[in-house]
Amino acid sequence: MSPSEVSNHTFRFRPRAVGYTLDVLPVAPPIVYPSTGRSTPACVATVGNFDGVHVGHAAIVRRLVEMAERLGHPAVALSFAPHPAVILRPASAPEPLTTPARRAELLLGLGVQTVLVQPVDERFVAIGAEDFYARLLRERLGVRGLVEGADFRFGAGRRGTIAMLAELCRADGVELAVVGPVEHGGEAVSSSRLRRLIAAGAVAEANRMLTAPYRCTGTVIEGAKRGRTLGFPTANLGGIATLVPGQGVYAAWAMADEGARAWPAAVHVGPNVSFGATAVSVEAHLIGFEGDLYGCTLHVDFLERLRETRKFAAVAELTAQLTDDVQRALAVTGQCENSSTPRNRHAT
Repeated sequence: MSPSEVSNHTFRFRPRAVGYTLDVLPVAPPIVYPSTGRSTPACVATVGNFDGVHVGHAAIVRRLVEMAERLGHPAVALSFAPHPAVILRPASAPEPLTTPARRAELLLGLGVQTVLVQPVDERFVAIGAEDFYARLLRERLGVRGLVEGADFRFGAGRRGTIAMLAELCRADGVELAVVGPVEHGGEAVSSSRLRRLIAAGAVAEANRMLTAPYRCTGTVIEGAKRGRTLGFPTANLGGIATLVPGQGVYAAWAMADEGARAWPAAVHVGPNVSFGATAVSVEAHLIGFEGDLYGCTLHVDFLERLRETRKFAAVAELTAQLTDDVQRALAVTGQCENSSTPRNRHAT
């Protein structure tokens, strides 16, 4: 499945704890999206981190939905927050590509009926492979079928393998389907591969393997207000919980709050070296937008890296470059008809 084949429908979530009464595990119950939850203890499930929700995950979900329809049970995806590596090896844990809510939104958009996000702590990562299957999947979730990738591992020390899972499922009469990797450019698509690309600024290449453009979400905070004086005010993002793309200037879409209108944007990632700054910032210039965004949640979908960051010797040179950045961002987003100089009054 290509990203263009995936629905861009926006979901609103009100997560809550799943109301299980069967205390089969000494860990917190998962959070369920959407908040209506499941009406039956039986389901067909897939388990994984699903970070980024890429085309390999989409292939698993397609098989999951097919099995769920055939067996007559809801299709459920079980994910984790944080990534177990945060508990097991915090110094080298991967930066997330998606927040739990964004992950759930994307999985639901692919056809999953319910997404469960399991809180992960020291107790959870200590659960053995057999208990993970018997107590979490069978007793707590009531799985009647499972769909996993060929490299799926589970339980403490990642001791559980696909071969072990197949044996456990066979003994229980649980149907198991194993989905092979999806390749792009002769290499398997994976979350780690996507992290490398995004960290290098290659968001256009990464997007070809994602089911939606790569997104960073943050809160609009007060900045140095230099952009306003140059005629290019920017919304400065703070509190970004996911991997920030490598330094550069990007074409993007930006929207405040879920379901709001998306605006074409030119986004600068990195320090403002022309003004002697050293701290990395994420600043989005929403082209054509007028209004105040301070304190708002802003979602930025990165489309393409336009150029590297660099120092400009004069303000006029910087302004000319910013004008070019805006035109190129409009071209990437297909909004050239809105190419007049914006009169934004949003956060700077």
